[in-house]
Amino acid sequence: MKLTAELHFLTLVAAATTLMWIPYTLARIVRWGLPAALANPDHAKRPDPVWARRARLAHANAIENLAVFAPLVLIAAMIGTSTPATVLAAKVYLVARLVHYGVYSAGIPVVRTLAFIVGFGATLVFAVTLLGHVA
Repeated sequence: MKLTAELHFLTLVAAATTLMWIPYTLARIVRWGLPAALANPDHAKRPDPVWARRARLAHANAIENLAVFAPLVLIAAMIGTSTPATVLAAKVYLVARLVHYGVYSAGIPVVRTLAFIVGFGATLVFAVTLLGHVA
């Protein structure tokens, strides 16, 4: 299997998702101190900053959506399906997930929802493309 544009963007999405824990973890270290941050968290005593809680939720959402998007991209690559629509969808998905993480962390609700819907639409492009290849 060759590295298609879709797989390249999937790799970028996976890398970005992998790094999304860093800001909210650093916030916890700054707020709690390193020893307390390394211990089991006691959110009742030391709540995370509000933006950091949102960043953690955005990260969890990114992981949940990657679990749907990634298999579709991998299946497309395995069967040799790459179209201008799937390339664009992969690019759009990456941008949508980065925007979603940023605006969710910042507490911007409407843009957050729109970014989620755009990412969902990009996922649907892959699903429809693959279903169109059913023999």
